[in-house]
Amino acid sequence: MQFEVWAPQAERVELQWEDATHALERDPDRAGWWTGTADAADGDRYGYRLDGGPLLPDPRSPRQPDGPDGLSAVVDHRRYTWRGDWAGRDLTGAVLYELHVGTYTKEGTLDAAAARLGHLAELGVTHVELMPLCPVPGKHGWGYDGVSLWAVHEPYGGPEALKRFVDAAHELGLGVVLDVVHNHLGPSGNYLPSFGPYFTDTHHTPWGSAVNLDAPGSDEVRAYLIGSALAWLRDYRLDGLRLDAIHELHDRRALPFLEELSSEVDELAARLGRPLFLIGESDLGDPRVITPRGEGGLGLHAQWNDDVHHAVHAAVTGEQQGYYADFAREPLAAVAKTLTHGFFHDGTYSTFRGRRHGRPLDRARVPAHRLLAYTQTHDQVGNRAQGDRLAASLSPGLLACAATLVLTGPFTPMLFMGEEWAASTPWQYFTDHTDPELAEAVRRGRRREFAAHGWAEADIPDPQDPATRERSCLNWAERETGDHARVLAWYRALIALRRARADLQDPDLAAVRVAFDERARWVAYRRGDVRVAVNLSGAPVSIPLGRPVTRLLASWSPIQIPGADGLLTVPSESAVVVEAP
Repeated sequence: MQFEVWAPQAERVELQWEDATHALERDPDRAGWWTGTADAADGDRYGYRLDGGPLLPDPRSPRQPDGPDGLSAVVDHRRYTWRGDWAGRDLTGAVLYELHVGTYTKEGTLDAAAARLGHLAELGVTHVELMPLCPVPGKHGWGYDGVSLWAVHEPYGGPEALKRFVDAAHELGLGVVLDVVHNHLGPSGNYLPSFGPYFTDTHHTPWGSAVNLDAPGSDEVRAYLIGSALAWLRDYRLDGLRLDAIHELHDRRALPFLEELSSEVDELAARLGRPLFLIGESDLGDPRVITPRGEGGLGLHAQWNDDVHHAVHAAVTGEQQGYYADFAREPLAAVAKTLTHGFFHDGTYSTFRGRRHGRPLDRARVPAHRLLAYTQTHDQVGNRAQGDRLAASLSPGLLACAATLVLTGPFTPMLFMGEEWAASTPWQYFTDHTDPELAEAVRRGRRREFAAHGWAEADIPDPQDPATRERSCLNWAERETGDHARVLAWYRALIALRRARADLQDPDLAAVRVAFDERARWVAYRRGDVRVAVNLSGAPVSIPLGRPVTRLLASWSPIQIPGADGLLTVPSESAVVVEAP
């Protein structure tokens, strides 16, 4: 078996495989690379020693059986027999479902999560978006402090378990998307700086020195990240990747890293003969992120759109702190603008940022399905002081209204696990750092952050307490009871309606027509022959549709079909979907 590692500053590199040590040779054709062979097989442990130093895991390790600090293990991907062919599933007409393996079930494993995929197929979603799977310290965490960008967290089940999960999803017709983190690595178990200039002080991020995308040595760093991305898509048959916080990928080169990555992914898709896609998490408000490369864009296939979330959240909750301030002044106007123009901030002044932000999206060139919309995500729930979901403070009717705005809107909808049944469990910030000093620093930092916003320290969950993770696990028993079952039935109905009605999948933002009354707290919009009316107020409202209704498609509360005048009376905290050609 061939072993190779990039260590441009080393004078001597040794491979330790099982109980043997092998000196590697410099690669004459690739500066900084060292290569050698050993008779290794699947499961064999190995590591690298640089200039006689400590034994280190492989930067491209496919498996870390003993965690980020342990030795690497060989993985022979040919040993796994896939259970069937998979033609792929792109984002057209998609409904995504964000899932954290460690809290989707009490067991917190990929196999346990796979056993619950039937629920998602019945719900009607098309893709499962897995939160990061790379190894992290300890057993449980969100995954955003991962290292070893080729490996699967061992407590989740390791590489074989991910393949079984993907097989199970594909057998149900579900695509699988993986959240990957290229903007930083975790503070524990990150040995990349020992091997080469993977980070640079030329730029800084909230996590420290930036990943080196444009300084000396960045060619190999970019190849490292791209190689990891392609390996997930190729070796695990994934359908797409979600790229975390791309606004923290600092890159001044003429060919941006994201453009290079999107080109490589498109080429791999052509070779494999199935669609592959990239979804960016972007705070840039820049449509060039999702504009094709041939039209001067970066070529990502979609991006999360927090503007939709912020507008809907402000409208249904009345919250106005932090970044919600920009949306809370006229929340229904904000909803209307995002429904018709994609971005709320498109060159407008952002009070939260203290400057203008974003640029207009060309509705003639950018289809709406390239923007993902949602009412809840791991960020928007987990980064609240107590990890409270919308269900903790809103009535079932308002939850139904929020879901309606996302699931009948022009964007690609995404759900956060459990929201479809108004889960009562919170989703809190939890870690399992094995370094006591790091654990205490995280604990203090979390408390200090929210103390600045008026929270008492005693009210902030301890991230290191196992109970914090346990509280965050879904309670599957509640989904069939009371209001939980009613909300679940509403989600199923809306997703089925979206799939059945071509008008609800039309990606043309310019074709959406919106009316609203800020004082009366209602918003209504037209999507082809479909009319959607949402009443957020505590009293019934009458909404003029302008034409007679021919069919009731869905209603949260019982209603009377309007007569020829088209005046639709919507009960309080309710949503209605009708056909009115």
